[in-house]
Amino acid sequence: MLNISNIQHFSVGDGEGIRTTVFFKGCNLRCPWCHNPENLSTSPAVLTYSSTGKTETLGRLVSAEDILPELLEDKDFYDESNGGVTLSGGEAMLQASEIAPLASMLKENGVSVLVDTAGCVAYSSFQILNPFISGYLFDFKTADENKYREIGGNLEVVVENIRRLNEDGMTVWIRIPLIPNFNTSQRSIQAICERLSDIGIRHVDLLPFHRLGSAKYEAMGLEYAYKSQQPLTKEELGNIEAIYKAYFSVKIE
Repeated sequence: MLNISNIQHFSVGDGEGIRTTVFFKGCNLRCPWCHNPENLSTSPAVLTYSSTGKTETLGRLVSAEDILPELLEDKDFYDESNGGVTLSGGEAMLQASEIAPLASMLKENGVSVLVDTAGCVAYSSFQILNPFISGYLFDFKTADENKYREIGGNLEVVVENIRRLNEDGMTVWIRIPLIPNFNTSQRSIQAICERLSDIGIRHVDLLPFHRLGSAKYEAMGLEYAYKSQQPLTKEELGNIEAIYKAYFSVKIE
């Protein structure tokens, strides 16, 4: 069974074209800026919105056969826009064995499947999905091992997974969240650029910090560590982009 929170149609920013995104429950990282806190735990999350009094529970177990018809509803849009289905989270790769049948069915129906991942899992999980996946949207958060450890990750595991995916001929889009006071100093950026260059990366997508998930924290009764953090200014973003452009082709999402 698949443990999901919701299915979002006509997603933007989750890969090329018009896509439907399936959000999976459970994550092995604890990034304080996470904008999907409802997916950190595998248990259902109850959100109560004070402005409306509305309550919703996110988290349900479904089979691949249960949700396949809904994912195929928009196939005409996928075909016209070079889109498809994106599997996100949480960390979808934690459910790789359960996801494989769904990804296989989608592929059989001519639907491109992408996986949005932070990549802090054993490579065996990627090997399970590689036959059915068009590519990975791979978040790379920092080149500082200590900072990765702070959020529950392992830099060497991440780097090795990117390297092996490239060796196995998989398409990997490196996406870098730009988090103030975490990875946006010149020193941090330089280290990221050098590490990714060393493993042959030639293009990166930059994801500027936003606070769009703050309402979810409030609705869950949680404190959002970044609630007072301002987004990067246009000048700051331009300076960051310039450093990355010295190493890669760059797209800002």
